[in-house]
Amino acid sequence: MKKRIFSLVLIICLLFSAVLPAKAFEITAFEVPAESAALYSLDTGEFLYGKNLDKKVYPASMVQIMAAVVILERVDDLEAFKVTMTESAYNNILGTGSAILHLKIGEELNGKDALAAMLISSAGDAIYAYCEAVAGSIEGFVKMMNDKAVELGLSGTHFTNPIGLHDNNNYTTVRDIITLTSYAIEKHPVFSELTAKSRYKMAATNMRDERTIVTTNYMVDTGTNYYYTYCTGTKTGYTDEAGRCLTATASYNGYKYLAVLMNCPSGSTRIEFSTARQMFRWAFNGFEYKAILDTASPVAEMPVRLSMEYDHVALYPEKQLTSILPNEADNSTIIIKPTLSYKSVNAPVKKGDVLGTAEVVYAEQVIGTVNLVAGQDIDSNAMLVFFDFIRRIVTSTAFTVIFILLILSVLCFVAYVAYINSKGKKKTRKVRYIPYDEEKELLHKEKIRKKREKAGRPEYGKDENDEENTGYFN
Repeated sequence: MKKRIFSLVLIICLLFSAVLPAKAFEITAFEVPAESAALYSLDTGEFLYGKNLDKKVYPASMVQIMAAVVILERVDDLEAFKVTMTESAYNNILGTGSAILHLKIGEELNGKDALAAMLISSAGDAIYAYCEAVAGSIEGFVKMMNDKAVELGLSGTHFTNPIGLHDNNNYTTVRDIITLTSYAIEKHPVFSELTAKSRYKMAATNMRDERTIVTTNYMVDTGTNYYYTYCTGTKTGYTDEAGRCLTATASYNGYKYLAVLMNCPSGSTRIEFSTARQMFRWAFNGFEYKAILDTASPVAEMPVRLSMEYDHVALYPEKQLTSILPNEADNSTIIIKPTLSYKSVNAPVKKGDVLGTAEVVYAEQVIGTVNLVAGQDIDSNAMLVFFDFIRRIVTSTAFTVIFILLILSVLCFVAYVAYINSKGKKKTRKVRYIPYDEEKELLHKEKIRKKREKAGRPEYGKDENDEENTGYFN
């Protein structure tokens, strides 16, 4: 579990460094004659120099760095672990052209000696024997290598063999080599211990006396013209297709760097070693740590609402930012660009709340990013909070929608009531008004009476069947 957590933390750090400029600074004093190359700070995770960081390259013996990582994470006790040269491992190495230790079938090495033979002299027979001892087969071991590459986020890497024999599907990138080598150095101290040695004395085996192996990295070998006193490792590689390859570390005056050069030209001069030495000197002589952001100095402020005491809160860097910059760089050449997460913040505010970020720019390149945090606690005011609550309700979309629906409902109800009332009204018959004339009425009655008397009929109003007994006056 601890291994997984460490891996995750390292990957996050390396991924963060990957967003920094691939070519932070130009090297003008000398040429870097490699297809792909980098100079990387092991202290800060910054690229001081980069060339074709993500271009596919053939790794040659660089793959043995991954093989060493797989071994170190599966073998708990190197001294006690036994690596036996099997007949199948022996037959597999024949005819490959790989460097070998000339192990005999049945010869046993302890785990540390076999690892040293791999890292110091690229002994292919020791590697194949180790593959079978750890995974049961070479194919099984290669699968472990590819699984670890995925775990470390090496998206530009794929392995087909653990030695570095040329294969079109056996490839990597400088960025991935940086990630892998940084991981090996940080996680497994024995990796750096072995790659720093120019000579290593192997213990006697069941078939051989003691023997001494010699490094292929001339930068740690005092007997060569390429020796560099500050070099601390790590690995070389070569095939016709991959060219001369080198991964090297150096440390001086508290600064640690990792240089990678891939596909340098072959020739009588080992230009990969002399170029790496120039790159290290360029960094050691021309760059230094500079404290850019201090946690005690604010870099921005943010408006605060709902507080009676404060209307702004000062924002400070969450952590101190130190970067490796040219010696001539000073505060006047460094630009800090804060980006606030909000236009304003509502109280209460707690000290340490992340409220933004700040980019640090030098020579038009972003050299770092830090969180900006509140520098103090700020309490809210209850009355302001209450009125703000009412304001948010009244101005909310939900309130607006509900209010509009309510108004529409009232209007619909009024329209419905009006419609019902208009439909329920009865039609009224119009009656013509005839003014009443009493004298004319009396004359009319008298006329009818005389007419009845003459006809021998009952008196007016006595005969119910009499049509004239209607009281109707026309």
